[in-house]
Amino acid sequence: MPRYFFHITHERTEIDDVGEELPDKHPAWKEATVTAGQMLQGIDGKLRPGHDWRMEVTDAFQNTLYVLHIQAEKPK
Repeated sequence: MPRYFFHITHERTEIDDVGEELPDKHPAWKEATVTAGQMLQGIDGKLRPGHDWRMEVTDAFQNTLYVLHIQAEKPK
């Protein structure tokens, strides 16, 4: 079964070097969205304008399959 990796960038980059075995990229997308929601709840108000949150989903060859990007901005 293929392995997918979920790298997070928020204040610093956390490389997922373990990954998760999933049948294909469609369950990897679902896992990314569910996990991203849980992680964003855990930020607990710490996402401030000018500080983005990003999850990059890659395959075992480090090809980027998906990117979830939350960009915090302060209106001008």
